[in-house]
Amino acid sequence: MVLKDITPENLDEPAEDTDRPKLGVRHLQSILIFFGFCVAFMQRVNLSVAIVAMMDRNSTNPNFPEYAWSEQTKSLVLSSFFWGYLLVQLPSGQLARRFGGKVMLLFSIGISGFLALLTPLSAQVGDWQLTCALRFLQGFCQGSIYPSTHTLLAQWAPPAERGILATICFSGPQFGSIIILSISGILAASKYGWPSIFYISGGCGFIWSFVWLLWGADSPRRSKLITTKERNYIESALAVISKSENNSTAAKLSTPWLSIFTSVPFWMLNILCCSYHWGYWTLMTQIPSYIKNVLDKDIQSNALLSALPYTANLVLGLCFCVLAQVLLSAKVLSINASRKIFNTIGMWIPMVAIIALGFVDVHRADLAVILLTVAVGTNSGTFLGGFVNHIDLSPNFAGTLIGITNFGATLMSIIAPLVVGVIVTDTTNPNQWRLIFYIMAVFYFIGNLVFITLGSTKLQPWNEPVKRGAKSEHIKDRAVAGDLEHI
Repeated sequence: MVLKDITPENLDEPAEDTDRPKLGVRHLQSILIFFGFCVAFMQRVNLSVAIVAMMDRNSTNPNFPEYAWSEQTKSLVLSSFFWGYLLVQLPSGQLARRFGGKVMLLFSIGISGFLALLTPLSAQVGDWQLTCALRFLQGFCQGSIYPSTHTLLAQWAPPAERGILATICFSGPQFGSIIILSISGILAASKYGWPSIFYISGGCGFIWSFVWLLWGADSPRRSKLITTKERNYIESALAVISKSENNSTAAKLSTPWLSIFTSVPFWMLNILCCSYHWGYWTLMTQIPSYIKNVLDKDIQSNALLSALPYTANLVLGLCFCVLAQVLLSAKVLSINASRKIFNTIGMWIPMVAIIALGFVDVHRADLAVILLTVAVGTNSGTFLGGFVNHIDLSPNFAGTLIGITNFGATLMSIIAPLVVGVIVTDTTNPNQWRLIFYIMAVFYFIGNLVFITLGSTKLQPWNEPVKRGAKSEHIKDRAVAGDLEHI
C-alpha cells in the first residue's frame, strides 16, 4: 500500500468522494453497533424506571414486592452500576486493542444481558445489597463498550465519514433509552409486573450477540461480507493519516502514556467528557423521579414522558449528522470548525434549557417537558464533536483514549446521582431540584468552553510512536554510518 504525504493543513479537509462506495459493510457495522448500544442501554437504564415501580407503595399489582428504600438507598442502587463500569475503564482500551473490538463487544453485551435476567431474583433474595452487587457486575461487563467501539471505528471509518458512522453508532443509546422508557410503564402495569422490564432487556442482549457473532468484524480485512472495492477505499483513506496499515500492526505499538497524559488537546477532551456525563447521567437517572414527584405524573405517563427527550435526541442527532456531512462535503466547514460548532450546540443549548427548567413549577408541566426535550435532544450535537475527537487525535490509540476519558466521566456518573440524593431530600420540592439543574449548567458551560478554546482535531505526533526495536535499529544504523564516515 502506497502512503500519501500529508500536512497538518490537509488533515483538516474532508476526503475526496472519488470511487467511494455509497453504502457498504462499514455502514452495516455501524448499524450493528447502533443496536448493540441500544441493547446495552436498555440494560443500563431499565432500573431507572423500574425502581419507581419497585418503590411504589400505592402499586395496584400485588403479585410483585415493593421495596421501602430511602432516597439515599435508591441513589446508591442507581450509582452501583458505575462503580463496576469505572473499574474496567483504564484497561479496557488495551484489551480492545489486544483482543479486538468484536470479541470485547460480544462478551460485554452478552454477559450483561444474562445479569439483567437475574436482577428481579437478586432484589427478592438479597434486597438492595445484592441488587447493588449485580449492577456492579453489569457495569464491569459494559465498561469496555465505548473503547471497543472506538477501536472498531478507527478501523472502519474513513476520516470523511467519521461523523456519520459515529453518529449512527452513538444514536444507539438514545434508541435503547426510548424503547425501555416507553414500554417500561406498560410492562410494570401488566400482569408480568416490573420484573418483565429486566427480562425483555436481557433477552435482547442474547439476540444481538448472536447476530454480532455472525456479521461483526474487527476490520475490513477480517470481514467476509465486504467487497474488494470497499475494502480498498477504507484502507487507502485510513493510510493517508496513519502508517499502521491494519489493526494487528497498531496493536503492536507501545502505548505512549507520557505523551498522552501531557497532551493539552487530550486533557481538554477529558474535561469535556466529564462535564457531558455529569449532565447526561443526572438527567438519565433522575428524569423519571422528577416527572413523578415534581410534575405529578403516574408511572405509565412517566415512562412515555421520560422517553420523549431521547426520541428528540435520536432524531436531532441524525439531522445534525446529515447537516454536518453536507457542510463538510461542500467545504463550508473544516473538520475542526464542525467539531466545535456542533459540540457547542450539544452543550450550551442544553445549558440554557436546564437553567430555564429550574424556574418551572408543577402548574406548567408541559413547559417543563418541552425544556427537558430541548436539553436532551440538542445534546446529540456532541456526537459530531467530542465523541469522535478521540479518533481525530489518535486513530491507533482511540480505544485507549476513550478508556481514560471514560474513567473520569464514569466518576461523574457515580457522583452525580449521589449528589442528587444528598441535595434532594424532598423529591417534591422544586427548589432543591433547581440547585441540581444549576450545577449541571455550570458543568456544561465549562466543558464546552475548554474544548472550543484549547481543544484540537489535529492528528497528534504520538499516534505513531517509534517502536523500541525500530528505534534501536535506527540508532544502530546511524552509528554504523558514523563509523564509516570517520574511516
